[in-house]
Amino acid sequence: MIERITVRGARQHNLKNIDVEIPRHTLTVVTGLSGSGKSSLAFDIIYAEGQRRYVQTLSAYARQFLDQMERPDVDSVEGLSPAISIEQKTTSRSPRSTVGTITEIYDYLRLLYASIGVPHCHRCGRAISRQTTEQIVASIMELAKQKSEVWSRKSGVRSQKSGEEPNQKSEIRNQKPSAEGPTSGSELRTPNSELRTGPGDRIMILAPVVRGRKGEFKKPLEALAAQGFVRARVDGQLRQLDEEILLDRRRNHTIEVVVDRLLVKPGIESRLSSSIETAMKLANGIVQVAVVNGDEHLYSQEWACVGCGINIPALEPRSFSFNSVYGACEACRGLGSRYAFDPGKVIVDWSRPLLQGGLGPGAGSAILRRGLTRAAEQYHFDLKTPFNQFPRKIQNLILVGKNPENPRAQSVFPGVIPLLDRWYGETTSENYREWFEQYMSPAPCWRCQGKRLRPESLAVTVAGLSIADFTARPVAGELEAVRQIRLSPREDILARRIVHEIGERLEYLGGVGLGYLSLDRSAATLSSGESQRVRLATQIGSKLRGVLYVLDEPSIGLHPRDNQRLLGTLERLRDLGNTVLVVEHDEETIRAADFVVDLGPGAGELGGHVVAVGTPGEIAAHPASLTGKFLSGVEKIAVPAARRSPNGKHVIIHNPREHNLKGMAVKIPLGTFTAVTGVSGSGKSTLVNDILYRALAQMLHRAHERPGEHDRIEGAQHLDKVIDIDQSPIGRTPRSNPATYTGVFTLIRTLMARTSDARMRGYQPGRFSFNVKGGRCEACQGDGLVKIEMHFLPDVYVTCEVCKAKRYNRETLEVRYKGKNIAEILAMTVAEALLFFEPVPAIKQKLRTLHDVGLDYIRLGQSATTLSGGEAQRVKLATELSRRATGRTLYILDEPTTGLHFADIRRLLEVLNQLVEQGNTVVIIEHNVDVIKTADWIIDLGPEGGNDGGRVVAVGTPEDVRGQAGKSFTGQVLQKALN
Repeated sequence: MIERITVRGARQHNLKNIDVEIPRHTLTVVTGLSGSGKSSLAFDIIYAEGQRRYVQTLSAYARQFLDQMERPDVDSVEGLSPAISIEQKTTSRSPRSTVGTITEIYDYLRLLYASIGVPHCHRCGRAISRQTTEQIVASIMELAKQKSEVWSRKSGVRSQKSGEEPNQKSEIRNQKPSAEGPTSGSELRTPNSELRTGPGDRIMILAPVVRGRKGEFKKPLEALAAQGFVRARVDGQLRQLDEEILLDRRRNHTIEVVVDRLLVKPGIESRLSSSIETAMKLANGIVQVAVVNGDEHLYSQEWACVGCGINIPALEPRSFSFNSVYGACEACRGLGSRYAFDPGKVIVDWSRPLLQGGLGPGAGSAILRRGLTRAAEQYHFDLKTPFNQFPRKIQNLILVGKNPENPRAQSVFPGVIPLLDRWYGETTSENYREWFEQYMSPAPCWRCQGKRLRPESLAVTVAGLSIADFTARPVAGELEAVRQIRLSPREDILARRIVHEIGERLEYLGGVGLGYLSLDRSAATLSSGESQRVRLATQIGSKLRGVLYVLDEPSIGLHPRDNQRLLGTLERLRDLGNTVLVVEHDEETIRAADFVVDLGPGAGELGGHVVAVGTPGEIAAHPASLTGKFLSGVEKIAVPAARRSPNGKHVIIHNPREHNLKGMAVKIPLGTFTAVTGVSGSGKSTLVNDILYRALAQMLHRAHERPGEHDRIEGAQHLDKVIDIDQSPIGRTPRSNPATYTGVFTLIRTLMARTSDARMRGYQPGRFSFNVKGGRCEACQGDGLVKIEMHFLPDVYVTCEVCKAKRYNRETLEVRYKGKNIAEILAMTVAEALLFFEPVPAIKQKLRTLHDVGLDYIRLGQSATTLSGGEAQRVKLATELSRRATGRTLYILDEPTTGLHFADIRRLLEVLNQLVEQGNTVVIIEHNVDVIKTADWIIDLGPEGGNDGGRVVAVGTPEDVRGQAGKSFTGQVLQKALN
């Protein structure tokens, strides 16, 4: 039996021909500095080779439809199992992807609702069921029996004997024989007339052939008379079919053919059944039964609301899919929202007149200007007035064209938004469309209210809940709802297994700390840590054995309180007989591992070596392991000797109530390093990113994005700039690199264009860009590589034969600055370039910030796709740091410790503290205890996630929050960290 995964001669990226042995059926952590080669070993070699070998077992026909991986640069990898990766970037960002679809719970729910769901009419709410002829007959006989008993009790008169018939001859007058035989009845009367001749009930069997439709219906009435029918109830009045019936063709009419009239008594079941079947043939499965002196009943053989006349199709799983035309809302096509022009974005500055900077798109249109001028003349308003000073009725006139004097009348001006809608729909230019879309926002669909499904599907319930109501609950609430489902014996046969699978998968989601999420949550709104844990819960639910799982920092976004639950999940995967390989920096995860591989000793070209392997204890005792030194306490991130005191100025968010925030005022002291903490789902990102950043960006930079719901922001006058550094990648193509992202490439190209060679040849800065024609190599279009499609084999990238991977043509490469051409400059590391451009202050400043955040080793032209997550975020941080700070800047960072080693975090904290020392304010969303304990101020949200979160549970210095450990989970963690 193979007990180890053995890697020999790994040279992928910066790995230095290393050999590694990893025991199978263990929880193994690969750690080391950011950029030391962890992901190269775990994902680019071990996972890629396991996946590649599995795909090679498929047919050539199947392989051409799969994304295939190149063979990694390694001598051999032995002991592999089929591999599954759970990376930070693998979850779909499609608006059609939700937590429910990713975990496949929604597929089970669709099956559950299709098999045992109770359909209701979406108009009247009445339950819908199909009834056979036998069931309808039984219902009528039972109804008559109940009415007879009530009549007997009230009048004291005994009902007729069973076999006794009324004198039909005295009842039937001037009546032709019915097409279905003789009928029992009385004189022609309205349905509310007294038709009863004794204690038994008289009924009419009616076929509703026309229901609420406009027309004269001469031909249908003539056809019915020709078939032998005598009477019909037209708009509530009984009429003879042999008389002339004139109907107004502009009004709605209802025509019900009288198929039979009879006295209900034992023995008439056969005739009643025949009459009902005849009526249903005439009326497409519907029959109306009118009981004299009683209610009228409409029955149906199909799924239909007999009261509203609405038919619904047979329930299938696709009826509940918002990705299928059979289930998706017709208005939004299953998206739940529709992009529309947003007045808050269209009016870019409400404090200015429309045509003097207030209006964004359309401000230069002569058509729009003429329309506004005519409207101003007709309704007597001044276009020089700032938009926010207009009364609401004038604002509505300008935006949507409603006549303020008569909202139903047509205005002389169609409105800014209707005009923009028309132009957006008519344009064929993608660039024009993209420009329009920056002034649009998603709004909940007016028809489905964001629920994505057709009304017919939303009206189907299980245990009183529609599928949309069920998926809108948090996972913890959904699990409780599943446990409360009670199945009948028939439903138990159909749905017992489905309910079990749904409950089990919901438990797995709760087990990885995601009990606050709802199944209808869009995948695009999940953080990278949440995305990974959603996929992790899915894999646990599959219960595979003998699989190699490779995970990339699953602890991202997880509060220390929930770490044990995550570790329990990973251990459960291992105990099923799998090998779990985790790239991780979290101390608690490293200590819980069975085996640790520590890479280093440095990053980039200084890394790629195996520094230490073994148990966590052996790593801690290894003298050469930087990770070991932090585990043993030799190295540490120290608590500052003194905390900064607030400078007396604050930014206050009044009544934030977006998502689960509960409307409390939040005060952020300026001139400090503030950490916003709390368990996952407590409202941190909503408060900081959706409200604080967007509101300040609108106020300070006239940004278009609308902030989350709140009353107002106080204290913005103390700031002149707000900068958000989020987790989005710096580029998704090889053309993006640190030089282009930081802006230093523009300065370098300008410098190259000023050389004597370039001026003599007439070269401009654009000549030195590999993204445009002129200076680049046209054979590879500036990529340096040429892709060759291999059909059922992976695509192969080969070095361009013309430029030899230099990206530029010969003429461009002949221009040199201090002996180096543009290709050689892009090949420099940051450290090399810093020395090379020492005399150029503008370039030196930008390179210095890359050095300050610990990125000396990366190359200026290194492809963005080869950067690790931690490296990419530090490039973004360096870009912002290189901009001139005034001492009045608010920096917002969302978990910047993602992908960072202990030593990297220490260096990051030094940079952030430098910013605060200059008078700026840093607000950071974080779970890392080493960062939290060094903050000047903490705002802790909670106490739980989802509906149970959104409150400020603790505020103050770390020592203050530690003293509130009774109500704050962060306080409990700080008790250990500060002690």
